[in-house]
Parts: sequence; structure tokens; C-alpha cells
Amino acid sequence: MSLEWYDYLLLIALGIVSVLMILIVVIQPSKDDASRAFSGEKSDLFANQKQRGLEKVINTTTTVLSIAFICLAVLVKLLGL
Repeated sequence: MSLEWYDYLLLIALGIVSVLMILIVVIQPSKDDASRAFSGEKSDLFANQKQRGLEKVINTTTTVLSIAFICLAVLVKLLGL
């Protein structure tokens, strides 16, 4: 079974989306402070704050890349690559 050009394109797209998704998750700011988790202190003062600016862009990008990754992975599986 030889792969066609579009099979390679699909696999390359899946690889690129995978790497981008890893990078975008790594640069996301943490929502919880680790020192508070170990000390038992928990503050919910800013828990319901709306996302703005770069944080919103990163969150939206993560969602789009996640959806693209799932679609590409399902497509690869269905095509039997």
C-alpha cells in the first residue's frame, strides 16, 4: 500500500497541529498558584474574571487547535494511514 500525496499532506498537517498544540499549551499561564495548593489557602476573588487580550487569544487558539487535532486524527484513522 503506497501513500498518495494527500496522505502525506494529511500526516504532515497532523504533525504540525500536534507541535503547535504542545507549544500553545506550554505557554499558557497557570490558572492556579502552586504555593496556595500546598498551603491550603484558596482565594476565589479573581476566579470569575473575564479573559482579555493575549489570554483570550491563547485560549481560543488552544480550542481551535484541539478541534483540528481531533478532526485530523479521526480522518487519519478512517483512511487507515
